Amino acid sequence: MIMPLPSTRISPDWPCQVRTPGSYDWERSAVKWLRELVPARYAGYPALIRHPVLLARHAQIQVQHEIRVARTALQTARADLPRLGLPESVIEHTIKLYAAEVLHLQHIARGVRAVARALADHHAGR
Repeated sequence: MIMPLPSTRISPDWPCQVRTPGSYDWERSAVKWLRELVPARYAGYPALIRHPVLLARHAQIQVQHEIRVARTALQTARADLPRLGLPESVIEHTIKLYAAEVLHLQHIARGVRAVARALADHHAGR
C-alpha cells in the first residue's frame, strides 16, 4: 500500500519550509524556520529552543518590527534619499525594493501566525 506524502502547505499562508502539523518532524521544521527569522543571538537562547511557542512569539514580534522598519524606509525615501546625492534611477529602484520588501514581510508574518497557532494547538493538546 502506498501512503500519500503529507502536503507541505495547509493554507496559502503556511510556509513551504515547514512540514504539515502532525506529520513526522513537523515541529522541528517549524523551529528551524522560525530560528531563521530571529537574530542569531536569540536563536541560540535555550528557552527559545526548548519552547517553540515562545520562539514563535518572538518571531512574530521580530517580523512586525521589520515591517515597521521597511514601511518607514519606504515612506521617507522620497524625501531623504535625494539629500544623499543619489540619482533618481537609484531612488526609484530603492522605493520599489522597499515596497516589495513590505509585501514579502507581510507574507512571512502570515506564515509565522499560522505556525504559531499550530504550535500553540499542538502544545495545548499535550
